[in-house]
Amino acid sequence: MRRPTLRFWLEAALAASSAVVFVATLVVPEWIEVIFRVDPDGGNGSLEWLIAAAFALAAVGWSCLARRELRRLALSAAARR
Repeated sequence: MRRPTLRFWLEAALAASSAVVFVATLVVPEWIEVIFRVDPDGGNGSLEWLIAAAFALAAVGWSCLARRELRRLALSAAARR
């Protein structure tokens, strides 16, 4: 298999960072209010759940793209043999 490309590393880094923000939102859901000094959902937590879901979906999506890139590299290496 060929070495992973910059595209793979970018997608993997975005997947990892999305997963970290997802976990951080689950652990400390008030980070938005703390950082931006606003409370857009009035304290009911709905925005935090929406953000957690969005970052979870982003992590899954970026992971799938990174996996696809690795598979593409493996297939192109196998075709060259």
